Amino acid sequence: MLDEDLAVAPQLTPEAMAAAASAGFRSVINNRPDFEGGPDQPTNASMEAAARAAGLEYAFLPVSSSFQTAEQAQQMADLMARLPKPVLAFCRSGTRSGRLYAMARELRG
Repeated sequence: MLDEDLAVAPQLTPEAMAAAASAGFRSVINNRPDFEGGPDQPTNASMEAAARAAGLEYAFLPVSSSFQTAEQAQQMADLMARLPKPVLAFCRSGTRSGRLYAMARELRG
């Protein structure tokens, strides 16, 4: 957990959504673009369906692994303000989700 409201994780699978809900998370943010890791990477659609089936809110905010914009940070801040907490954000390794979180916190002051 980066704070009481948000944790980050590396790439999740659709099957992990039920475990995330059981762990107490109420929302998931997917920061990984579809097929970034090739055809075996779970798609946004499959992740969203599994998250909703597990009773989680879900948001898709795909960002590049090498650069995140101020606009994307604002979108992350908006999601963090709107989604039920705690939130679990993921990408390939968890790093870009963590960077977006840090940028969003700076925007919120």
